[in-house]
Amino acid sequence: MLTLYFGIAILILILLVLIATWVGGLYFFKTAIRRTPKSFLVDNPNLMPEPDNELISSAADLKWLDQQHGMKVRIQSHDGLQLHGTWLPSAMGSHQTVILAHGYSGRGREMAGFARFYAEQRGYNVLMPDDRAHGESEGNMIGFGWLDRLDYIQWIDWVITKIGTKAEIVLHGISMGGATVVMTGGEKLPAQVKSIISDCAYTSVQEELTFQLRQLYKLPPFPFIPVTSLISKWKAGYSFTEASALKQLAQVKVPVLFIHGEADTFVPTEMVYRLHDACPTEKQLLTIPGAGHGTAFQVDRSSYVAALHTFLDQTIKRSVPEGK
Repeated sequence: MLTLYFGIAILILILLVLIATWVGGLYFFKTAIRRTPKSFLVDNPNLMPEPDNELISSAADLKWLDQQHGMKVRIQSHDGLQLHGTWLPSAMGSHQTVILAHGYSGRGREMAGFARFYAEQRGYNVLMPDDRAHGESEGNMIGFGWLDRLDYIQWIDWVITKIGTKAEIVLHGISMGGATVVMTGGEKLPAQVKSIISDCAYTSVQEELTFQLRQLYKLPPFPFIPVTSLISKWKAGYSFTEASALKQLAQVKVPVLFIHGEADTFVPTEMVYRLHDACPTEKQLLTIPGAGHGTAFQVDRSSYVAALHTFLDQTIKRSVPEGK
């Protein structure tokens, strides 16, 4: 009888552990994947810029953007979502375009600083989409770049329809957007896509969420990451293992510029070296000393801009004379 009671107790304990793990997985899924307020990002020391450094776009950049009277545009995703973006036509009528990919929990207008650079110094058209489940775009599931890669293919097609087959397109993303443009690059793209710029991207969703689980909750990846990944596959349509920028790089056909802050403690800097090493095409690497996550453009703008000009000059002809 004692053995029977012991066996029942063990079964109950196993059941409780399984239930607790499943509940934990649901919690982490809601926290990371569902479109909900991301309270864990508020006052996160790993995301705070150094004193006196601005975030991705300064107040002056946002003011500049508001003065451009950009055109609101939208497309319908392959799975029926209305995706919104802002189109800034080139003042020079250029056929060259940059598509900017924002970060996790962000929106297109937060890329105003980059938009201003491309518009003023390169003469490009600028497209700033709001990713699915972000900004004005529909959707309840954050794609972490994996679902978004298919959306960006549609945005690329939209640009080609808008500009014509002579279009030349650059993809430039930061953080989740950096991973998004690399993941997009791993798909079969039109010849109009000339290059990719990936700023502070993670290698894969699994590695980044494993890192954050340890950082934020001091928990080991097993069993929470596999369970949450299973729930994500069920509810969002993708697993963490398949959502890999590192794997997608094997299929990239265009040159890539990798950028990362050397003081990034949100997406570890070591990830950029593995991404760079895995890239099979022409590639360049810029790391910025003292820059945290997403702040390389602000911490050392002159080096960042110089690297952009050098890379772009090698992959796409200038629309405006050098020095402007």
